Parts: sequence; C-alpha cells; structure tokens
Amino acid sequence: MVAKGDPLEEKLLEELQLNQGTAKRDVNSPLFLIREKEMEISGRVLAAKQEAERVVAEARRKAAEVLNRTEVEAEKAAEEYQAKLVADAEAEVAAMRGGFDDEVAPIQQGIRQRKAKAVVAVVEMVTRV
Repeated sequence: MVAKGDPLEEKLLEELQLNQGTAKRDVNSPLFLIREKEMEISGRVLAAKQEAERVVAEARRKAAEVLNRTEVEAEKAAEEYQAKLVADAEAEVAAMRGGFDDEVAPIQQGIRQRKAKAVVAVVEMVTRV
C-alpha cells in the first residue's frame, strides 16, 4: 500500500486540489481537460503501484512458504539418508562378523584339541614325578 508522505500520493492530492480550483473557473478549457486527464493517469499509476506492491507481497509470502516446505523436505530426506547409511553400516558389520565366525571356528577347534593334549601332557608330568 502507499505509505503516508509518499511523493506520488502527495502529488496526486496536490493535483486534485489544483484540478478542483480549475474546475470552478472553466470546465471546458484545454488546461482543465489536460489536468483532468493527468489526474486520471495519476490515479491509474497509483492503482498500478498498489497492485504491484500487493503482487510482490503475495510473491514474497509464497516464496517463504516454498522455502519452509523445502527446508522440511530436505531435513526429512537427510534423516532418511542417514537412517539408510546406518542400516547399511550395520548390515556390513553383521556380514563381517559372520565372516569372522567362519574364521574363528577352526581356531577354536584347534584350541580345544590342543587343550586336551595339554591336559594329558600335564597329567603325565605330574604323575611321573
């Protein structure tokens, strides 16, 4: 909207007062007709300016809505991506653990066999003494 003290509004009011003074003198004079046309054009300019300000305000409001919606969607997408990365990492760890179990099983079997032989050897040493 037009702010108080706006030069365009002041000019419009000034022309209106001048036009009213001229109208009292001579309605059919060319000067009166020119001023009347100027007033009409000034009114259209003022209306166009107000409409432009309204359109800009509406565009700013819509832009803010789009920005907010985009930020929310981006945050949601980031959270989903992070959850996917965590799930992938957990699956990879589980796969690694499964591979370790396959490698550890023969080692544990060997330990059990050697432990039995070690027990027999210790018992033989103790009984010889």
